[in-house]
Amino acid sequence: MAPTSSIRSRPLKKADFALFIKPLKPTLYADAPPPPPRHGVVYSPPNIKSLSWSATGSLLATCTGANIRVWNAERGPNVKNSTELKNAHAKGGVAFGSAGVNGDAVEKVAFSPSAEGVLASCGGDGMVRLWDVRAPGVVGAVGAGKGSPVLGGCKVGGEAAFLTWRPDGAEVLVGRKDDEVYSVDVRHLASSNGAAASGIEATKRLSHGKDVLYEMAFSNTGREIFATANDGTVKILDYPSMAHLHTLSAHPAPCYTVQHSPAGNYLAIGSGDGTVSLWDTHCWLATHSLAAPNQTTSVRHLSFSWDGMYLVAGAGSDAKDGMPGLNVWHVDTGRWCTWSRRNMRRVRSRGIRAGTGLLMRGITGG
Repeated sequence: MAPTSSIRSRPLKKADFALFIKPLKPTLYADAPPPPPRHGVVYSPPNIKSLSWSATGSLLATCTGANIRVWNAERGPNVKNSTELKNAHAKGGVAFGSAGVNGDAVEKVAFSPSAEGVLASCGGDGMVRLWDVRAPGVVGAVGAGKGSPVLGGCKVGGEAAFLTWRPDGAEVLVGRKDDEVYSVDVRHLASSNGAAASGIEATKRLSHGKDVLYEMAFSNTGREIFATANDGTVKILDYPSMAHLHTLSAHPAPCYTVQHSPAGNYLAIGSGDGTVSLWDTHCWLATHSLAAPNQTTSVRHLSFSWDGMYLVAGAGSDAKDGMPGLNVWHVDTGRWCTWSRRNMRRVRSRGIRAGTGLLMRGITGG
């Protein structure tokens, strides 16, 4: 992710990559330290469903169960330096902080690309909620009032499959698991303690279709959408009309993830066949098919470095013991650079997005 400040990291040359990556060590961010090892007992850490970096790379949001936690990466992994939003999506879509109400599972979190500290989330209650994680006061307490982090909420109904921001930060796009897609104009969300804002409705963009959609990503301009599908294709749609523009027949297996490079010259697509296809957006031809040693499961997540020189991929919960946690490629040459073996169990248990984000932050200096 590109830092928004005027001070940027220097591009990392491919010849220097191995020297840069060798001394790096993973940082463990955990709500509680793992218990001491016990004979015959396998520790299963909480499953982090989603992770997101803020626009400047200083904040890291994760969701586990019904709770959201925001870490300050500059202060380190001490849990005392983090902020927890307990029961962030109260059952029944009621206001955040309501007494005696448990929380539904939080499915996705995503920071705004344009406003530092503004976080969107969606959960099993069918709500999209907007948070200001920099708000003062103790959050997550009963009776969210003064100092509440809640900016607003909007009902979309159904469990979320993906959540993505438009590049200008004006809208979020939410895909439900029943393959209906909605957009929410966050500029119209009035403060409502996270309950559905009065008079604000989500706009339905797509209804049930023949394709199962796994993810959608905006182009850098926000005028097109890339949608991955179960038939191995990526649909390019106009936004906001959602008119079909083009179909990329990308892989023989389902396509799970897609990312537009920062410069806009490449589109990366991750698939169930364990490879990544890299498409030149000038001619819409696949210039590289990226594969890595021992990558035998699906590619579920992708992330470009801020300058677009490197691409990181991972398998998320599909990863198996003995597999690499992260694979890195040099984009222009399509050459595989390295993969991370260290603390594989920790990286996988917290989702490959966590590992991808941490490694990319190291590469970019974000």
